[in-house]
Amino acid sequence: QAIILVHWLLTVWGCMNYMFPASYAWGNFSVLAVGIWAIVQRDSLDAIVMFLTGLLLTVLTDIIHISVFYPPNNYLTDVKRFSIGMAILSLLLKPVSCYLVYRMYRERGGE
Repeated sequence: QAIILVHWLLTVWGCMNYMFPASYAWGNFSVLAVGIWAIVQRDSLDAIVMFLTGLLLTVLTDIIHISVFYPPNNYLTDVKRFSIGMAILSLLLKPVSCYLVYRMYRERGGE
């Protein structure tokens, strides 16, 4: 539950400046919705596998979004710096989240 809360907060803060396209928000929030499904259905291996796969895919798409839409230095305001920083922090925490979700998958009986 903490994984969902932290990534939700960082995604909201990353989207607060409209610097990234809507695909950034849609991708991250849809994966978090699958994460909520994985929390609610504790006996479902499909939910946890989809959540783990979604997290791994958003690592790739976040790298692409941040690298393509990073503004030049003379256009960086404080709000843009904050949004980019939160998006980068979310990206850096995702491998840790993937590891924790993988451990949950193993606890639920996954191979």
